[in-house]
Amino acid sequence: MKINKYANKVISVAVFCCVLFAAGFTDAEETVVIKKLVVQGNHRIESDAILRVVKTKAGDPYNAALLSDDLQSIYAMGWFDDIRVEVEKEAIGNTVFFVVKEKATIREITFSGNDEFDDEKITENIDISSGSILNIFKIRRNILAIESLYKADNYHNVKVTYKIEPIDENLANLEFVIDEGEKVRIKTISFDGNTAYTKEELLKKMETSEKGFFSWLTSSGDYDKEKLQQDLYIITDLYQNNGYAEARVGDPELEYKDEWIYVLIKINEGPRFKMGKVDLTGEFILQKQEMLAKVTSSGQEYFNREAIRQDMLTLTDMYADQGFAHAEVVPQINTDHETLMVDLTFHLKKNEPVYFEKINIHGNTKTRDKVIRREFKVAEQELYSSSKLKRSIADLHRLDYFEDIKVNPQPGTAKDQMVMDIEVVEKATGTFTVGGGYSGIDKLYAMASVSERNFLGRGQILEFSVQAGGTSRQYNLGFTEPWLFDIPLSAGVDLYKMERDYDDYDRDSTGGGLRLGYPLFDFTRGYVRYGYDSSTIDNISVSASPYILPGTSVESSITVSMVYDSRNRRFNASEGSTHTVAAKYAGIGGDIGYTELTAGTGWYFPLFWSTVGFLHSKGGYIIENSKYLPDYDRYYLGGINSVRGYDYQDISPINSDGIKIGGTEFVQFNAEYQVPIIKDSGLVGLVFFDAGNAWADEGDSYDGLRKSAGFGIRWFSPMGPLRLEKGYIIDSQPGEGSGRWEFSMGGSF
Repeated sequence: MKINKYANKVISVAVFCCVLFAAGFTDAEETVVIKKLVVQGNHRIESDAILRVVKTKAGDPYNAALLSDDLQSIYAMGWFDDIRVEVEKEAIGNTVFFVVKEKATIREITFSGNDEFDDEKITENIDISSGSILNIFKIRRNILAIESLYKADNYHNVKVTYKIEPIDENLANLEFVIDEGEKVRIKTISFDGNTAYTKEELLKKMETSEKGFFSWLTSSGDYDKEKLQQDLYIITDLYQNNGYAEARVGDPELEYKDEWIYVLIKINEGPRFKMGKVDLTGEFILQKQEMLAKVTSSGQEYFNREAIRQDMLTLTDMYADQGFAHAEVVPQINTDHETLMVDLTFHLKKNEPVYFEKINIHGNTKTRDKVIRREFKVAEQELYSSSKLKRSIADLHRLDYFEDIKVNPQPGTAKDQMVMDIEVVEKATGTFTVGGGYSGIDKLYAMASVSERNFLGRGQILEFSVQAGGTSRQYNLGFTEPWLFDIPLSAGVDLYKMERDYDDYDRDSTGGGLRLGYPLFDFTRGYVRYGYDSSTIDNISVSASPYILPGTSVESSITVSMVYDSRNRRFNASEGSTHTVAAKYAGIGGDIGYTELTAGTGWYFPLFWSTVGFLHSKGGYIIENSKYLPDYDRYYLGGINSVRGYDYQDISPINSDGIKIGGTEFVQFNAEYQVPIIKDSGLVGLVFFDAGNAWADEGDSYDGLRKSAGFGIRWFSPMGPLRLEKGYIIDSQPGEGSGRWEFSMGGSF
């Protein structure tokens, strides 16, 4: 088939010319007309599709040269192995026949010899498929695509051939035969010209590495062109951030030998320069000395290009915060090879101030525009401010309504105007959860909840939950309006019904609360809450605390608090902090009366390898007023949310009868080291150390702090935050045991 396609074409043209000679020149004086055009031999390709590419039409004068061009046009369609032109002469005109032989159609494509990539992966990387015309040039192009796929994964010795299996005249199977060869790995990485740093020091900075013993597990020795190029930038930065201002790192030289790659990186270090004078010149927006104080390059002993980059960003942001969005900061570096000193001058140009002409929001199909705009710290027609814009975008992310937020600045209608396009991609904000589990407090429990964090696209929060366990039944309903009267005044209402079986009594409570909140400072809100609770106590045992009385007691209270929260996430935060101070007064009517002061702080520190350190402390003091301070409002520690390893409410003062009476003051400390296990899924491992105690004016208390240590895992699952932690008691007392496992669903601390 491959030989005949050219031979047949030549023979057909020769025959065609002979026919023309015999038919066209018998009567040179007579004009011959084409009566009709006929296509023969085609099965899959329609005649109309073939005739559309020819210029000869029925009724035209007979033109041999034009028919020769038409033959070429049909062949250029790529669907035929052979094409002939035949002419049938009649008195009323000639009939022209285009006799074609179609190429075979591919019935099935198969692969053999492929172990590294499955058939599906290879199929994704080729553009030939079942039903395609069998085209040799297209097959060869796809062979190159398959080989490129393998070479990108370091199979540089791959060879791909093909086999064609004819089935009948118009069908064939195509098989790609793959000889993968061995995976090529990096045998050695060599450096030429390095004296300031050893090979080992440079390799530690690189992600690319030589093949090691555990390469099958660690992928050491894998060659990735982009990663190696990034490593060259890292090595260059290493030199230029440590005084080698003129250091240059050449492109890697790769040598392939059998199954190995040998990499050579040439380095021209140049001399090492110390940092000299740092100056500013140009147009200032503040006093020169005030601006110089924010420049860190002057504090460097040696030339540091990264410090210069950071200073450029710092200076640019200073100007951008004053509205000069197009300010120019150009560093001029002067090297003195005799003194080996570098003098640095930043040339500053303000350019014209820029205003926000318009802020457009796109992509929000559910969330209302005003819900997004009220998070902005910038407004239309205001002077541009980069810090306010960055804070606005950060606050939008904290809403957790969007998967992605893109900021696209566009030129405005004038030179001093800017149009800001904000593109958001919304995500689901409603959840419905059904589940169950086990906790140290409730034992076995089942729960169901439904919540919507962006109710009707207004940013309102609506929540309802039911939980029933071995010792409690609880129903909660809450609603929050974060912007009451279109100002940042949050308002909410909470209702609950709870039945809990304590060790020594049962409590049946019904209540709720009204709350208001208002921003005071950055990340800081003040809150006022009125709470009402009616609790009925029964089934009191003889070992119950003397601070529990039978019957119904009403608590009516007011709480004032201030909360600072800069965490980047509510669960498994990796940076930021949260601090709370609160004062509560109970006794506005009702039977219960006390004054309580509490404070807490928590700090999250990002550490190496995406690990996180967490420090938390909390304390409280409560004093009875002229009314009654019940046992359930006194302080007990122990359990997964205070001092782990101890049983729930196990840490408490004890009276002379050996009965736990709860404390009127307490402190609690928690330290954690958190390690991401599966980062994208929110699975985290941790080790911890806890300490705390509760004291009272009467009874006996352990003088120092009770301590524990342990480990656990946390998972931000679709059912909510899950925690499984094991605590070991340090210096346990008789009857306390050595520690315990605990599980819970919900937030932490």
